[in-house]
Amino acid sequence: MRTRILLLVLLLSNSFIYAHDVASADHELLINGGLWAYLWVGAKHMLTGYDHLLFLTGVVFYLSKFSDIVKFISAFTLGHSVTLIAATFLKIEVNEYLIDAVIGFSVFYKGFENLGGFKIIASKAPNLLLMVTLFGLIHGLGLSARLQSLHLGEEQVLLKILSFNLGVELGQVAALIPILYAIKFLRTQRAYDSLYKAINSYLLVAGIALLGYQLYQYFV
Repeated sequence: MRTRILLLVLLLSNSFIYAHDVASADHELLINGGLWAYLWVGAKHMLTGYDHLLFLTGVVFYLSKFSDIVKFISAFTLGHSVTLIAATFLKIEVNEYLIDAVIGFSVFYKGFENLGGFKIIASKAPNLLLMVTLFGLIHGLGLSARLQSLHLGEEQVLLKILSFNLGVELGQVAALIPILYAIKFLRTQRAYDSLYKAINSYLLVAGIALLGYQLYQYFV
């Protein structure tokens, strides 16, 4: 029972938070708070970004070596940092609903891969490091869309973007630490194999739900 409760807390705690909406209080903070405010809001955005965290959970759940975790998280971080900084600075706009639909698909993709889905439909899965980097680029576009929805002003624009990005990275580290400890604990349980299947099945369902919801929002 304790294991199941931990699992639910891990995967569902962020699902009822509107992670991409910047609260009016945060907006006011960004206007008056300087670069530190952008760092804080960036960290907060990642900590409440359930779609990003679900994807990262799928990535690290598949890995057991610390060196592999560092490698894949670094690839994801590099990917979303490049598009977050470049797209925001160059004012490259993407439709928020469509990019969020792709992010939802990334959650589905990771659950599908972890459950061995590619062994059924293909001889082998696509290169995992390449796909994590690619999805990192896509997640960065989603972050950029949120940042561009704010009024960055005309001064210190690049520094504001970099501060927000740094906050995102710090928030990602803060979120990953309890996730990694929770996964480490789950690996010690007798029912780990069943939990592994249950978690990744949840990623499948969550990914489809996120994809469908964002496409519905785009077309209505």
